[in-house]
Formats: sequence, C-alpha cells, structure tokens
Amino acid sequence: MKYTITLLPGDGIGPEVSGAAVRIVEATGVEIEWECCLAGIDAVDAGMETLPESTLDSVRKNKVALKGPITTPVGKGFRSVNVGLRKALETYVSLRPVRSWKGLKTRHDDVDLVVFRENTEGLYAGREHEVVPGVVEALKIITADASRRIAEYAFEYARWTGRSKITAVHKASVMKLSDGLFLDMCREVARRYPFITYEEQPIDKVAMQIVLDPHRFDVLLMENLYGDIMSDLCSGLTGGLGVAPGANIGDDCAVFEAVHGSAPDIAGQNKANPIALTISAAMMLRHIGERAAARRIESGIERVLVAGEVRTGDMGGRASTTEITDAIIAAMPSPEEVAE
Repeated sequence: MKYTITLLPGDGIGPEVSGAAVRIVEATGVEIEWECCLAGIDAVDAGMETLPESTLDSVRKNKVALKGPITTPVGKGFRSVNVGLRKALETYVSLRPVRSWKGLKTRHDDVDLVVFRENTEGLYAGREHEVVPGVVEALKIITADASRRIAEYAFEYARWTGRSKITAVHKASVMKLSDGLFLDMCREVARRYPFITYEEQPIDKVAMQIVLDPHRFDVLLMENLYGDIMSDLCSGLTGGLGVAPGANIGDDCAVFEAVHGSAPDIAGQNKANPIALTISAAMMLRHIGERAAARRIESGIERVLVAGEVRTGDMGGRASTTEITDAIIAAMPSPEEVAE
C-alpha cells in the first residue's frame, strides 16, 4: 500500500532532522509519497502567512503529517505556528510517551509512562490583553467538552494498551473553578472505566514525586500548560529532548513531531540529533497500521544507543546527523526478524 503524508520540514534544524527521519522511514520499505508544505518563517519568506491555508488543506486531505520543529519569533507579533496548527486541525490530544532507552545512562531505569496533554485551550488559548500600562491579564480557558474528550481519549488509550492507572494532574486548590471543572470531567469519565485505577494529584506534588520515583506513575492526564512543562520534565528522566517524541491527534488528523525546538544555533551544521523525530515517525507508522516497520526503526535506534559508538553531541558523542542516520538504518533488523 502507498500512503500520501504531509511533510512540514520546519526551520532551524528542522530540515536536517526531518530529512533524516524520512530517510529512515523509507529504509523500512513502506511506500510514502511526501507532500512537502511550508509553515513558519519559511512561509513568511515565501510571501505567505505563517500557517498557510494550503498547508492546512494538505493535512486535512492526507489525515497524517510529519512535522519538523518550527520557530515562532519572540516578541515580533507572530502567533505560535504550533498552537495555530493544533487549533486549526482540532488535534486536541497531545500524546507524549516517555520511556527509557537501553544504552542511555539515566538516573532511573525502566521508565515507561505516557503524558496526555489537552492541546487546544488553557492559558495557551492566547486570550490575553493589557488592562492598563504595566498590567497584563491572561485568561485560562477550560471547558467541559474539551476536558471530557481528552479524558475519554486517555482512558481509551489505557484500555487498549494495557495501562492500569491514570493520574489527573491539577492545581484545583488554587484554581478551584477551572481546574475544578477539568477534574469533574475526568471523574465523570473515570466512572465508566472501573477496571482502571484513577487518582488525582496536584502538579507540584507530581513534579517532586516523578523525579524521585517515576515508576509510581503510568498515565498522566492534564491541561495544556501543565502538560507542556511536565512532558519536558519527563524527557529529562530518560535522556533528554533528543529522544522525546510526540503526537498531536484529533478526530480527523494526526501530526507527529519531536518535543524539542528548532535549535537555530546549530542549524545547517549537520550536528542535530534526529532520534526524537524518528521515534515520532515510528509512532506515525504505527498510527497508519505499519507496526512492523515502526518496531524495526525503534530496534535500530536502540541497537545504536546500546553500541554507544555513534552519538550526536547532545548525547556525549561527536557524530553528525548523517552518521547517526546511517547507523540507525544499518542497525535496523530485517522484516523477518520482527514478523508477528
């Protein structure tokens, strides 16, 4: 079967890591026609908006996209392309798996948890204004519908993947109405899944406990800002942003991306680590039903990390983007080795 998938290369290191991920995906033999589209600074340079309608139309048509990191200039009047993409496509689920990789030395071994972040509202709704000079007000938007649907997705994910516990993360002691409403919807959904343990923990307590013992958590469910911060914190437990994948999923479309940013300081130098986006690409393959190809990619990555001979600078090595890409392709097991 041949697939058509939208590719947003991004900017900064985006073209390098997305190019590497595409090479690795194509090495599995899965037939993909990549429909390349612009967004962010590159789109502006081409005389378009930061998030062109043609780019959105491509994702809506193809249903699946692989996205490199995209820079949002700070303080220059540009709205976040990442936030705009999620809102325009209604990809309300931010799914960020967090797992240990053999070969990477970290404080904790065998970490295996999933962060679910509501992706469309909260403080990231962008509702802020200046009340008077020197005073800015930001509105945190929490709705019952958005809270319910992210909870439903998290519980269904737990059911189908064999996860046994969901922790709703909040600060309802301070934000009694907004976080309180989020918890109300989580409780409503939890009652339909009596076979899944449900608990609630304040965000500050979770931040401490997860550093001390991440194994006590299984699935973390939270609103937008908490999820953004917590997923980065979790990535630090398993080797950093260089191995942190992510997906933005809605009822109609799914966009797969790395958690890390565009790292303009090393752009164009063939130094970037492509592993995070490559793991995201493996998640994309699993999403479209190409599970064996996804396992081959993940096995190739783990073999390279265990060998320890080819690593980029962020992992303590000196390898280039090209070298680690070549190593992963060479290390991938054959289709017969991963056959179900």
